[in-house]
Amino acid sequence: MFRAGTPMTPNLNPQGGGHYFIDRDGKAFRHILNFLRLGRLDLPCGYGETALLRAEADFYQIRPLLDALRELEASQGTPAPTAALLHADVDSSPRLVHFSARRGPHHYELSSVQVDTFRANLFCTDPECLGAMRARFGVANEDRAEGGPHFHLEWAPCPAELPEVEYRRLGLQPLWTGGPGERREVVGTQGFLEEVLRVALEHGFRLDSVFPDPDDLLNSRSLRFVRH
Repeated sequence: MFRAGTPMTPNLNPQGGGHYFIDRDGKAFRHILNFLRLGRLDLPCGYGETALLRAEADFYQIRPLLDALRELEASQGTPAPTAALLHADVDSSPRLVHFSARRGPHHYELSSVQVDTFRANLFCTDPECLGAMRARFGVANEDRAEGGPHFHLEWAPCPAELPEVEYRRLGLQPLWTGGPGERREVVGTQGFLEEVLRVALEHGFRLDSVFPDPDDLLNSRSLRFVRH
């Protein structure tokens, strides 16, 4: 996000200054910052939030920190993953948007464009995997109004024909995945399910069912994973 040419401007607070605001867990970031400063993982004795720290490290895509956490858990004899269930479903609905496009100093033209809105629900009985899903899709840990082992996502990619000002006026927003340097937009159903599949396999799940067509995984609407 800090590379030249990245279309991301600082969030201008009322006092100015052009600060960047990353809505993540500030308490966990202390340990991330120390790791980046010292080059090693130093955690307090009895630290019990390694799952949260791993989810944050995954969001920022700090591979050395992820490796260090894996080594730490291996040395502590982390118990084998328990049985768990993961379910993801996604659907889309088209919406025809009308807007005025400026074609000249005093010339406006009424235009229309289709905007596809996507809605997804994620349910997982493994808190660690659920935390990794939140991190992968940039959902802040504090944003847990829904509660329980699930959360909801809604996004709408901006069509090239739709002016940015109209896109914002409609209250639409994109969905991003990955950490700094690897941040990419989730355009539709296939991109969303690819990310879900990656996280599920990383946490020891196996694919149990695909709906509606078991032979067309990435064009499905619902995936169910299990871990025994």
